[in-house]
Amino acid sequence: MYRNKQPAFKKQIVRMKRLLLFTLFATVFAWKSQAQFTQLKDSVVQLYGVVMTADSLKGIPSVSVIVKGQNRGTMSNEQGVFSIVVLKGDIVEFTSIGYKPKIVEVPRNLEGSQQSIIQLMVTDTAYLPVTIIRPRPTREQFERDFINTDIPADNLEIARKNNDAATRQALMRSMPRDGRESANYALAQGAKKYYYQGQTPPIGLLNPLAWADFISAWKRGDFKNK
Repeated sequence: MYRNKQPAFKKQIVRMKRLLLFTLFATVFAWKSQAQFTQLKDSVVQLYGVVMTADSLKGIPSVSVIVKGQNRGTMSNEQGVFSIVVLKGDIVEFTSIGYKPKIVEVPRNLEGSQQSIIQLMVTDTAYLPVTIIRPRPTREQFERDFINTDIPADNLEIARKNNDAATRQALMRSMPRDGRESANYALAQGAKKYYYQGQTPPIGLLNPLAWADFISAWKRGDFKNK
């Protein structure tokens, strides 16, 4: 009787050990998760404020407020007010066209979960090279130089020149055939060859239509570039 109860007692001890290890592991995991959640909760900061010009203290609209290294950001409204959620230690960059960028680092030892800021931005001045305008000595010289000045054509004028009839004909003569045209030409030549197979093909010297096409092409100037 004692021998039959001994294996069951050992199995019960093994089950108790496994349950104790599982409980210990679950407790440690829950403690770590709670610590990480508490740490993350303490690191979240609501950063809000206003972006203004440094000289006149006016709100700057549409300023990009980006957290560097992350795909998070916002923009200021028409009065320059913004609000964004960041973490302690994040680097926030303020950028706007016409102003020098500014970088602000959220303090790691910040107390609380909110931080207000008034960000001033300085105008980014661009200096152009000096241009000296001098008048012409005489009116006749001005008119002569004005007429002889070569003004480059814009896109509309270039498109108008390319759509000219003479230009299109010159381009048609100079451009090679594409795949469809080459295939159609080869098929037409093959059909003509098989059509007159076994007999002499007609000579176009006495064909009035061929002469009319030749005279029209000669008047158009199709043979000038050949």
